[in-house]
Amino acid sequence: MPNTDTSRRLRSTYIDQDVDSLRGARTIEGYTSARPETTLEGLQSSYAEMMAAQDEETVIMVRAKAAADKARLAEWQFHQNVLAMKELVRGVYGSDSNEAQAVGYKKKSERKRPRRSAA
Repeated sequence: MPNTDTSRRLRSTYIDQDVDSLRGARTIEGYTSARPETTLEGLQSSYAEMMAAQDEETVIMVRAKAAADKARLAEWQFHQNVLAMKELVRGVYGSDSNEAQAVGYKKKSERKRPRRSAA
């Protein structure tokens, strides 16, 4: 049997075909196998294990998306609060104050004036 790359996911069409094959195998009377993983019980067991793992993955993905949404909203809320604080500092202390410079603004007196360029 050739080496298979199990680091990538199987296409859903392959899994659907496998499930259909399992259902078809259940209809065969007298089906037996010497290999335990290919008996109907072994196949049913690995199918149940796959379904449980997919369900667990779905639950974890839903939780991860919810946590990402919560973090994103918290980041925006924090950003809006900081912007409001900066505007308050500029309004109370003025645009040319050390306090405005402390919160990230450049002092108005330290800005370069635009110069006319020679034509």
